Amino acid sequence: MKRSRILAAVVAASTLVALAGCSSSGSNDGKTIKVAYQDFGSDLMSVFMNKAKKGFEAANPGEKVTLVPIKAAENDYYTKLALMNRSASTAPDVLYEDTFLIRSDAQAGYLEPLDSYVKKWADWSQFFDNAKDAGKGDDGKIYGVSMGTDTRGLWYNKEIFAKAGLPTDWKPKTWADVMDAAKTIKSKVPGVTPINIFSGKAGGEASSMQGFEMLLYGASKDGLYDASSGKWITGSQAFTDSLKVLKDVYQGGLGPSQEITSDTNYQNIVTSQLLPEGKLAINLDGSWVSNTWQSTGAKPWADWNKVMGTAPMPTQNGDDPGSISMSGGWTLSMGAKSKAKDEAFKFITYALNKDNSLDFAIKLSQIPVRKDVAADPAYAKANPTSEFFSSLVAVTKFRPATPDYSKISNGIQVAMESVMTGQQSPAEAAKAYDDTVVGIVGKDKTESE
Repeated sequence: MKRSRILAAVVAASTLVALAGCSSSGSNDGKTIKVAYQDFGSDLMSVFMNKAKKGFEAANPGEKVTLVPIKAAENDYYTKLALMNRSASTAPDVLYEDTFLIRSDAQAGYLEPLDSYVKKWADWSQFFDNAKDAGKGDDGKIYGVSMGTDTRGLWYNKEIFAKAGLPTDWKPKTWADVMDAAKTIKSKVPGVTPINIFSGKAGGEASSMQGFEMLLYGASKDGLYDASSGKWITGSQAFTDSLKVLKDVYQGGLGPSQEITSDTNYQNIVTSQLLPEGKLAINLDGSWVSNTWQSTGAKPWADWNKVMGTAPMPTQNGDDPGSISMSGGWTLSMGAKSKAKDEAFKFITYALNKDNSLDFAIKLSQIPVRKDVAADPAYAKANPTSEFFSSLVAVTKFRPATPDYSKISNGIQVAMESVMTGQQSPAEAAKAYDDTVVGIVGKDKTESE
């Protein structure tokens, strides 16, 4: 990230903190809580939060909710939320928390353990065990209640495929199949970007997870981290091979322009412009993408299900299990500095009750984390891609759940960007990444694959 962008983020975050402080005067009376969440690109989260606020206040006379929407892309959202959490005067009572930050934010003292609360909550038994685990810290305590989860695969434009003479029921078996399709599109359908694999600093965690890790975990057994030994993997041929794919995509003229990939609005440009406008043929992305095209989304697209196809992302050479996915998700967590903790947890339980969770899963194209929502016929009927993306749970992987992950993720983004811009070869960037990992965790916490 350029220095100017860093300064802009800090200034914006400082301004937000100041504003939040001004609006939080009622948060200490035990009856008003402050709820912070990301509001960027689509307004679906704001719609959900405003509905939860209205219902909660109606059900609990005298109790109030102050919403604090943070208008920022993912990386800047994390920065601004961290700044808010440093001071009791600005820290939210409830916060929208990415699962990969649970452990580091719990360790930093930003989050309140919820164990004493969830054990008294009847609905807790409705949550799948892996959804409960997603909210755990290093100490085994619960620090977040899952809102939904997701999977990732290939979205492709069937009309562009037909023009290129490619099958519209596309089922690639290897990385080579994916790259061959992209090269065919480049030669036969001019004016269309063949493929997007999120990459570089501007894409933030989308680059690490939707992009790089979808490659890496399809080429190696353990990916980034050996959970059995508790060590980070260095010297990985799969890591270098994954970077070679990015070199082919971005130095081979197959991916989006640098103007797009360096824009902090990168993800929204892909889903709200390139795909619905028929300017992108293949997109490696998440199960939630179609929420942008629903009638309630940011870019309604009536024919999206006729035009767009889906396919599992294959492993490197078609090795078992044949395909790969990555899963993540978000939680609602309680701020450790909250002075209205009972009210904060009451809001979490209201926002994530069965009806609201069903609405969240449908409107934001999420894979349910509650058993009763997953079994509700309304969920299956709401989105024609729900069955496909839910099926990928069988082959999905998760990011390393350690406090170091966010720093490692940044190192991945640096390696990606250096390759896509031609500053380093894949081998050089992989070596630089290895050095970064050793610098973060220490040589004794690494092992060669």
